Amino acid sequence: MAGMIIREAHFPGRAPVDAYGDGGFRFADMSHRGSILCLPSGIYGWQPADAQALQPSDFDKLFAEAGAVEILLVGMGKELRRLPEALRAALKAAGISADPMSTGAAVRTYNVLLAEDRAAAAAFIAVD
Repeated sequence: MAGMIIREAHFPGRAPVDAYGDGGFRFADMSHRGSILCLPSGIYGWQPADAQALQPSDFDKLFAEAGAVEILLVGMGKELRRLPEALRAALKAAGISADPMSTGAAVRTYNVLLAEDRAAAAAFIAVD
């Protein structure tokens, strides 16, 4: 009997987020429990759950695609919080403008920017 293979959650493409809440997101006729990172290369499962603890290393995939991203929307959970200073500095150095907001506002804004075919990425912390 073969062991179970656990793969990193990844949807290869850009898609609007249809719903959020209950600790996850729905997009592209799929659902994902936990936070997500939406990049030009696709939508990835993302580990961070605490906006106050975000670090530049949480965004390694984003930095690898920095040339294709002008703006990063960061859904900080239920409330707007300021991005940690080290993260703000790393994003600025990569030429990415970051806009933190509540996860709900970030999802709605991301969907508009996606429909306009803008060079946007998003990091959404899941909310209940």
